[in-house]
Amino acid sequence: MSLALIDVTVLLAGSTIADVAILPRSRPPLARLFAGKPVSSLRSVLLRLFSLCSAAHEVAFLSAFDAARNETAPPEVRKARIDAVIAERLTELLRGFFVGRLTLGGSSAAAVRALMRATTVLGGGIAERREAVLQIREALTALGGAGGAQQTWPGSVLAAHLSGLDGDALLLPAVEQSFLTAADDLDVVLRLLADGPAFSDAPDLDGQIPETGVWARQAWHAPASPLVAGPADRLKARSAEVALLCTRLETDETAADVGVVASYWLGPGRGAAAVECARGRLYHVVEIDGDRIARFEFLAPTEWNFHARGPIVRSLRGSALGPGRQGRDAVRALVDCFDPCVGVSLGFREVGHA
Repeated sequence: MSLALIDVTVLLAGSTIADVAILPRSRPPLARLFAGKPVSSLRSVLLRLFSLCSAAHEVAFLSAFDAARNETAPPEVRKARIDAVIAERLTELLRGFFVGRLTLGGSSAAAVRALMRATTVLGGGIAERREAVLQIREALTALGGAGGAQQTWPGSVLAAHLSGLDGDALLLPAVEQSFLTAADDLDVVLRLLADGPAFSDAPDLDGQIPETGVWARQAWHAPASPLVAGPADRLKARSAEVALLCTRLETDETAADVGVVASYWLGPGRGAAAVECARGRLYHVVEIDGDRIARFEFLAPTEWNFHARGPIVRSLRGSALGPGRQGRDAVRALVDCFDPCVGVSLGFREVGHA
């Protein structure tokens, strides 16, 4: 297995998914690599190591370092960090929605290119962000987004893509869902501090593996989330969040910033931070000796969602696949909705009949 690959094997009993086997990725030994290094030297290292969600990792690291020194960042610094995380979240959500998903041609492909160009300036000042958001809204409208991205125009590229994910290709069972929230932060960071990689490689909270990411954030605002969340439902939730983030960056209204970045002092020289990035809640824990790192631990959203007993397994186990390739394509679409930060190898294997 590649160091940057998760292996997912769907075990079939006829047309029913009997189980899902996930072999998680091997994570880089950052605790050993970072130990003894000056804090000032690690910012550039983080940007190289984490090409996806690099702003979130940088903000998490700096916020954890501030907490370890029992310091609070000035309001303007804190706001700049939150702005960077939100701009990156919008960029990643759009990339995950449009790049490689839709069958594009002509004006549709041009709209996606314009959309992705606009995301490159989201990290600028307020005027630049507002202009970028305007361009994003125009591109979404060209692709069929009505009123931003929450609804679609009939017959549009977006409408056709979403309607193609509905139907009988994949019939999911109703399952009890659990979601990672900011209320779990202290439990998570204390486990990271106590158990290190033994916890971060396969995390759990009292035996439960909650989901994190777009669908979890929707559940914060709508506690009565449906017990069945197929690919179309999850992509509609992504569309709704895109519209909300556009409004946040356009108006600079900070009321929605609660929980985006949180930091925790864990005792002398120890600090932690949680950042709500595109794929879910990211955690960093640091222990410092002066201006050097004595210990570093991190936990990415992918470790929850692609846990061997986690949300993907719960969602797919017991599902019924439609005939032919459609069912398997629908499984792929559902796995893609969890948007891992590394590559995924998806395979199918017959294990007998139910």
